[in-house]
Amino acid sequence: MAADYPDIDIAPLIDHALLNPTATADQVQQCCEQADRFQFATVCVYPTHVRQAAELLHGKKPQVCTVIGFPTGATTSAVKLYEAQEAVDNGATELDVVINLGWLKAGKTEQLHREIAEICEATGKTVKVILETTLLTDAEKRLAAEICMDAGAAFLKTSTGWNGGATVADVKLLKEVAKDRVGIKASGGIRTIEQAFDLIMAGATRLGTSRGPELIRQRDNLDKEAVDLEG
Repeated sequence: MAADYPDIDIAPLIDHALLNPTATADQVQQCCEQADRFQFATVCVYPTHVRQAAELLHGKKPQVCTVIGFPTGATTSAVKLYEAQEAVDNGATELDVVINLGWLKAGKTEQLHREIAEICEATGKTVKVILETTLLTDAEKRLAAEICMDAGAAFLKTSTGWNGGATVADVKLLKEVAKDRVGIKASGGIRTIEQAFDLIMAGATRLGTSRGPELIRQRDNLDKEAVDLEG
């Protein structure tokens, strides 16, 4: 491993995402096979694919994650709650929930807290709140993080990937706010192993990416280069 990067196995940190709206059942199967082969933390698929993913990964290490209120967060609380409960009934064990950004911007903190708390309490599953950090000021990021942690969220997640992606600066900010009380998921635009390691070193404990297998290949190449240099 290159000296500037940690000698860790990133596979258990990866949520292997398939969030292309044109995704087919065959692609979901391939995604699950890859997650099992590389021993990723989860596959992250749309709610319509949760049952298939849960059946394919039954008895295997990777868990099934899905997205709620994705990608805008602007559906009603009742719809998000139903979507979350149905996903759990279909086999999801982790839920990535997009917060209502309009409420945050308008200062409707009680509604925001109530929405996340209801999902956490009703499902009892791992809830990762998507803050969409690229659309927020630093003050709004801090406020949203505190509200969501107080509501029971297990992870603070940077982005959907639809409005830009994770940055080292945002991961560091969320890490500072979280103070190790919850996990930090960096997501969106992670294309290289160098990016992945930079985000991990900044404090990310989970990585959301559709390029998991490629990141593993890049990591293996770094290992090979390090061995060649030592030799």
